[in-house]
Amino acid sequence: MSTQNLKTNWAQFIPLASVFFFWGFVAASNDILIPVFKKAFDLTQVQSQLVSLAFYIAYTVGSLIYLLISYLTKGDLINRIGYKNSLALGLGISALGTLLFYPAANSGSFTLMLCGLFTVALGFSLQQTVANPLAIALGPIATGSQRLTLAGGINNLGTTIGPLIVSFAIFGSATSSNTDMSIESVKIPYLILGLAFLVVAILLKFSSLPDKPQAIVESESEAASSRSSALQYPQLVLGMIGIFVYVGVEVSTASNLPAYMEKNLGFMTKDIAPYISLYWASLMIGRWTGAVEAFTDNMNRQKILRFIAPYLAFGVFLFVNAVAKHDLTPFYVYALVILVLIVADMASKGNPARMLLIFSGLGILALLIGMATDGMISVYAFTSVGLFCSTLWPCIFTLAISGLGKHTSQGSSFLIMMIMGGGFISLLQGYIADVSTIHASYIVGVLCFAYLAYYAWKVSKILKSQGIDFDQQISGGH
Repeated sequence: MSTQNLKTNWAQFIPLASVFFFWGFVAASNDILIPVFKKAFDLTQVQSQLVSLAFYIAYTVGSLIYLLISYLTKGDLINRIGYKNSLALGLGISALGTLLFYPAANSGSFTLMLCGLFTVALGFSLQQTVANPLAIALGPIATGSQRLTLAGGINNLGTTIGPLIVSFAIFGSATSSNTDMSIESVKIPYLILGLAFLVVAILLKFSSLPDKPQAIVESESEAASSRSSALQYPQLVLGMIGIFVYVGVEVSTASNLPAYMEKNLGFMTKDIAPYISLYWASLMIGRWTGAVEAFTDNMNRQKILRFIAPYLAFGVFLFVNAVAKHDLTPFYVYALVILVLIVADMASKGNPARMLLIFSGLGILALLIGMATDGMISVYAFTSVGLFCSTLWPCIFTLAISGLGKHTSQGSSFLIMMIMGGGFISLLQGYIADVSTIHASYIVGVLCFAYLAYYAWKVSKILKSQGIDFDQQISGGH
């Protein structure tokens, strides 16, 4: 095994991060489409969650297609065509999906809208299978989780901007009651998005990104070569369930929030966008905080950056909402909630398993406070779930693919497959909200976080039995 890269390869990482932005932009924009479609097509709460289901089930379908092609051709598809080419192909598929929004908007077809979202996410499935392990591989393994956290922070720049742009496109030239014009105005931003997909695909094709990352090729250990499938690793199998419930609680918390604010607090649909933006900005705040170790191994600088990064991200949220001419007064108090995130991040000491345990516990606490209170306190509590979800994806992903070696891309595909949890968990919470109350439906998220806390405890033992100890890797890196 050759010497591993001691620093993050920024020349390769920065162009890769652009695809993370797109995933966030589209995913968060879905939360604006849900209440619009609900009114336009006269849907129940559970029916409106078909938007989330169509989007997130595509990740599973995409992963199954990838695995089937790999099986039929007797070789891993991504390893054969290369990581860079796979990214470009995925962006091309997503661009095709955006084209469906034009006839869907013209005909007012909810089904065709869902097909467009499904196809966009189908391309995202391939992109995510490639980009997540690639982000981890572009530097030392000790900071792989932080590098993926940083990429997630770019993702959440998209989630912060997405709802505001789509909300402006829908409500900027029409009132929320004029649903026909609202549906018509959806097509332009998505056609522009499709063009952006194609431009980035071309740029990535000619970038310096590796087709076969050295860190993944070289991480094949003796244990890895003796196993014929990624599914033979317990950290991956349990991690698949972890991704399912994590994406589930992240998406369902946000996608059911508009209905809660409309029904319980009397908000107008067009006034909810800043709060949805704050939820997704909370993930950006947490990920910028958790990514500081990817920039420097100097402990004193890390301590300073842990306070600067989250408030810098919060400043981005305030800025874009100021530009959108939203009243910022209700959001200043959120600066106090961010302090909880900073303390939790410091307590984790860079260990992904410890961070997963601490943040899952805080996620449970936030949901219980939201369920036990009313008014704006409950809104802030539910919104703060974004803070505590912020670093869970990179933690779970890093833990689940650790030690997989040549099975890394296959394992990554299995994890991406489980993004379908965003659709199914949202559907389940929507159903409970219909038969009970939206308040009570957030118990679903509590159960999701409970499993993640269990996985954090269990996976540490599994990895140590395989000779993988993140505490030792982190201390060795410093």
